Amino acid sequence: MKIKNFCAIVFSLMSAALMADKVYLKSGSVLSGTAGDVSGDSIIFNSDDLGELKIALSSITKLESPRTHVVQYKDMKIEKKVLGVKDGKFVEGENLLDMANVKAIDPVFESWHGSVNLAASMARGNTVSESVSLFADASRRWETHRFTSSFGYYFSQSGDTKEDKQKTENRFEIQAQEDYFFFPKFYGYVSGKYEHDEIMQLDYRLRLGAGFGYQWIEGVDVAGLGKMDFNQEVGMAWVSEEFDRGYSDDFATVRYAHHYGWGVAKFDGMKFFHNLEFLPDVNDPAENYIIDADAGISWAFRANWQLTAKLEWDYKSKVANGVKHSDLRYILGLGYKW
Repeated sequence: MKIKNFCAIVFSLMSAALMADKVYLKSGSVLSGTAGDVSGDSIIFNSDDLGELKIALSSITKLESPRTHVVQYKDMKIEKKVLGVKDGKFVEGENLLDMANVKAIDPVFESWHGSVNLAASMARGNTVSESVSLFADASRRWETHRFTSSFGYYFSQSGDTKEDKQKTENRFEIQAQEDYFFFPKFYGYVSGKYEHDEIMQLDYRLRLGAGFGYQWIEGVDVAGLGKMDFNQEVGMAWVSEEFDRGYSDDFATVRYAHHYGWGVAKFDGMKFFHNLEFLPDVNDPAENYIIDADAGISWAFRANWQLTAKLEWDYKSKVANGVKHSDLRYILGLGYKW
């Protein structure tokens, strides 16, 4: 029985070695591992010795891979083919794949992504209080454009008894943005945001704008630290706001924004994020401006469930009398992502 088990193990190891994909490079190196998806003019290869690599097709003289790839043609027809690489070009068996009619190999199909997160607390006894934070986001990336949106609602009240409870927070905001990529990294955008904050006595603030952005990196593994995204935007916007105490303000502004995301390589499912938006009045930039910023960490700990911890900061230099300029929120929530 022991001899049979030993033979079975040896046979399994030999089979795995024979089935492993091999990539032959122009430098003469040969790597063994598993061929993955094609990304542009490169292929993802999980080397047995070096881990995940992104290898340019032009560097490959031969790729032995029994893996089936998805071929998307320019007429949007899709076929599955067993492809290899020879002298930097795709081959099906011994035949060269006609790339003139191919739109993509292993395309990333467009789909919606987003999350819904809830944080709540309640206290009874010396203090009677309730608080709830609900925030959500949704986005979709196409080949030449991208849509992003977010929503937030924050409410809290507290007191010594049920009868003397007072609201300490009652805020609502929603925003959306559409990007169109003129080039792989350069894009134009239109965006809008609406806010209401009862405690700040902000009846409403509406911001509409347009401009240009540059996607410096998108889903790129930087120095083995994890996949990162970073883009910056500059444009013009119009802000209209009104406070309950009769103060209102309408002004044109130059808008600067940046967005950063980092999927931490050493911690599966963990992502750090940071966003900043700066809106100075074009006629009085030193005295009238708005800053919106957040930073935090999300952790997908099980299936589609995640924990999110973040810090949000809103600042308005000009407000109604008796109203504070700044709001700072600490949020820890449980959410569902897709």
